[in-house]
Amino acid sequence: MGDNAPYIVFYVLAAVFVASGLIGRRVPLGNAAKMALAWIGIFAVAFAIFAFRGDFSRIGQRLWSEMTGAPMVEGKTVRIPIGEDGHFWVRAKVNGEPVRFMVDSGASITTVSRGTAEACGIEVGTEKAVVSTANGPALVTKATADRLELGSIARTDFPVDVSEQEDMNMLGMNFLSTLSGWRVEGNMLVLQP
Repeated sequence: MGDNAPYIVFYVLAAVFVASGLIGRRVPLGNAAKMALAWIGIFAVAFAIFAFRGDFSRIGQRLWSEMTGAPMVEGKTVRIPIGEDGHFWVRAKVNGEPVRFMVDSGASITTVSRGTAEACGIEVGTEKAVVSTANGPALVTKATADRLELGSIARTDFPVDVSEQEDMNMLGMNFLSTLSGWRVEGNMLVLQP
């Protein structure tokens, strides 16, 4: 028996439970067989749910992630599903406030809009710079977020640019380069702290 003893005990108890229920009710043999098969089916479904509980959890997490933009966290690894527009969008927290970012490996510095900076309590400095973007040159102001959190990954005293022209928040290479690794697997962006 060894390692299988608990399983054998479970199966014997389940069989005794079903048999005693059928005998106690004194049902005809044909009905008893149908009920026994129904109970076997119930136990099989319960066992399958138990055996694949981790997979069901991942499916539920993936559905939630697709609906809300929340990252999927598996251990310390963070997975972000691709959006319908072909970009990776994720909800992170800046100074404890939820912020929706587009992950942009072409952006050198993480950039937030002026409205996002104000909502998150980011103290915007006076140092200005002109940066190159996909839409041409843009004026930004240098700032620092006290804390940026994305799933299980957190960074403190995190440098950001505050955009004076665009209303989009972009998670740039200054975040991605702090990770031990990041890659695209199928339709998922995988971030490893």
